[in-house]
Amino acid sequence: MANSISRDYVIAADHPCLDGHFPGDPIVPGVVLLDTIRMQLQQWRPQLYITAIPQAKFHHPLRPGEPFTIMLMERSPSRYRFECLRGADKLASGFLHTEQRPS
Repeated sequence: MANSISRDYVIAADHPCLDGHFPGDPIVPGVVLLDTIRMQLQQWRPQLYITAIPQAKFHHPLRPGEPFTIMLMERSPSRYRFECLRGADKLASGFLHTEQRPS
């Protein structure tokens, strides 16, 4: 099983969260990035769910329609590092704590 995964994304300009989020100069909210990270983790490791995000830092803004990459790296069976990148720019980074889904 791979210890890391990366995938490219684009948040569409018509995403409902953008309505009213800095009209005329929209920025993708950090919570949308975190939710996209959550979805990527679920697709990669469906047996896990996030219990905590003890560290999250937003370095640069993301505009709707801009492509970006999410990288997830396993640090232990219950701890993952994430990075959101737009080219060489780090948009966000941090750590996730996870647990196994109950059977």
